[in-house]
Amino acid sequence: MSAKLFVIAALVAVACSAPAPDSPPAYGTPPPSYKEPGMPFEFAYAVKDDYTGNDFTHDEISDGQGTSGSYRVALPDGRTQIVTFTADHDNGYVADVAYEGEASYPPTAKPSYGLPPPVYA
Repeated sequence: MSAKLFVIAALVAVACSAPAPDSPPAYGTPPPSYKEPGMPFEFAYAVKDDYTGNDFTHDEISDGQGTSGSYRVALPDGRTQIVTFTADHDNGYVADVAYEGEASYPPTAKPSYGLPPPVYA
């Protein structure tokens, strides 16, 4: 019986002596950072297809620190959406959205199913 108590006491002592994970373990020095500076670039493209109705443009320029540009998209309701934007590490992505034109929708068609309702005289 005393041997069982000795084993139980030893197990409790080992469990209590383990350090509590109060903070994340330290693994040494962090790896070096290989952050590259931004690369300047500039591009632009445009598509206008009268057959399908596709009409959009996009242009963008960057000096390596910040990026600015705009794009235009023809929307299905007949308007054109114009987005002018800037993006950098300090302010994030800031967009100004504008619309040209008036939204227009096709007239709703009357249901064309079944026979017309009877007319009672």
